[in-house]
Parts: sequence; C-alpha cells; structure tokens
Amino acid sequence: MKIELVYFGRPKEHLKVARETADLPAGTSNLAGVLAWLRTRGDVWAQELADNRVRCAINQEFADLPATIKENDEIAIFSPISGG
Repeated sequence: MKIELVYFGRPKEHLKVARETADLPAGTSNLAGVLAWLRTRGDVWAQELADNRVRCAINQEFADLPATIKENDEIAIFSPISGG
C-alpha cells in the first residue's frame, strides 16, 4: 500500500525529511503500524517517532494510533506541541 508521509516540527528537523512516498509492508493497516515500521529505520527514527512523542493526522484530520489507513492516504507526523 502506498501512502504519502509529511513531517512537521521536531520530526522534520531531526529526521531531515519533509515529505516522502512510502510503500508499506503487507499487514500495515493503521497509524500505530506505520510508526512501528518507520521506527525500524534506526536510532533517530525510533527516538523521534515514539508513540508518545508525535501526533498524527490522516488526510488533514487528527487521528489516534488505532486509526485505519488506506491506499494513497496522506499521513502527517508532527510534534504534540507546535508553534504557529
């Protein structure tokens, strides 16, 4: 399943990526699974994308970790506290 990932705030700064298209592994069906998969990329990814360190949105609507994702969804990942 392909999705678009968009990073804001601290995750964007520390992971040094603003946007990417990802092809998720089979069986990844919710936000928790997306974050778990991204954490397998290594140390900084595991630290920055811990469940309690980020908030997520699906197609520009806040979503909790159990929220289901589908093909071509845009997943935003950002710090819980963001300036504006």
